[in-house]
Amino acid sequence: MKIRININIKVGRIVKYFVLSDLFFLAGWGLVEPIFSVFVIEKVAGATLITVGIAAAIYWILKSVLEIPIANHIDRAPGEKDGFVVLVIGLFLAAFSAFAFICVREIWELYVIQTIHAVAFSFYVPSWYAIFSRHLDKGRVSFDWSLDSTMGGIGAGITGLLSGVIAKMFGFSTVFAIAGILSVVAAFIIMASPDIILPKPTDGDGETVMKEHSLHETGV
Repeated sequence: MKIRININIKVGRIVKYFVLSDLFFLAGWGLVEPIFSVFVIEKVAGATLITVGIAAAIYWILKSVLEIPIANHIDRAPGEKDGFVVLVIGLFLAAFSAFAFICVREIWELYVIQTIHAVAFSFYVPSWYAIFSRHLDKGRVSFDWSLDSTMGGIGAGITGLLSGVIAKMFGFSTVFAIAGILSVVAAFIIMASPDIILPKPTDGDGETVMKEHSLHETGV
């Protein structure tokens, strides 16, 4: 019995940019997640397990509530400019929140930064999905999504494995600093592709027209 596996990883340029960006972004936050509760208990004055739960609730509830109106705004806007701007803002907000966690010492500060963290991801998720889904390679939709999930999962898994070691050897601040740096890297990767995401065709009067993208052929 022979099993032949042939994996073609040739994908479009936007898919490459976005998968790479997601890899850095999720790898950065993959460092934070395993040690976050320990950080709160050890470094935030008066924090308990209840504090950890409240911080998690702030993030998940606020992120979930904000995503729908943000997604509606992106869907109503012509072209991809709004989604692109929201995505970049989300990435830089995420970077800011990662760096800000370094300075957290009080419970109220933790909750404020968690709020910013939630807003950042509520910007990131719908805008990333919107642009990525419009640039999926024709006939390779499942592969493109799976490639992103695989790369992001591997990145987060590796950094998750390393997070405890880094926190133990260099401290929690180093973990958050790396997460912030990787979020900034992810933002610059996205910003490297505006000419592809934001094409500049003109109509007969010379006015710039935003082109709506959809599934298209695999490119390099």
